[in-house]
Amino acid sequence: MNKRAQSRSAARLAAVQALYQHEMESTPVTRLIHEFHQHRIGAIVEDAEYADADVPFFDDIVKGALARLPEIDAAITARLASGWSMERLDRTMKAILRAGTYELIARSDVPVGAVVSEYVDVAKAFFDAREAGFANGLLDAIGKAARASN
Repeated sequence: MNKRAQSRSAARLAAVQALYQHEMESTPVTRLIHEFHQHRIGAIVEDAEYADADVPFFDDIVKGALARLPEIDAAITARLASGWSMERLDRTMKAILRAGTYELIARSDVPVGAVVSEYVDVAKAFFDAREAGFANGLLDAIGKAARASN
């Protein structure tokens, strides 16, 4: 994987973590972004080194996903099985799906396959194969619908 791809992967993982933190603590966006810039991206915390991330890309995903949350949640909800709602989803999965959906609807410069693959990899870091498959199917469907309408 080249350096740009690695920095984008790190930005995606950091964005998922930031969206999760926002969901848990309702941290204001400006403070959340600042905290990640100062203490997470490229930092060493408890002997774990956080990779250098594409900071403008991270900022775009976090700010964009939160700014377009109603649209993003509607796109996700429309593809959930009958009887499922956003409230039933694990918060980490919600953050993964929100970040991925934002990229699919707002970042036409990034191929659908790349977005889906990257967020499935993030899902695999937190969940087993079943949940990663769930993220794959849902993001793939959102990507096809979003790019067909562009």
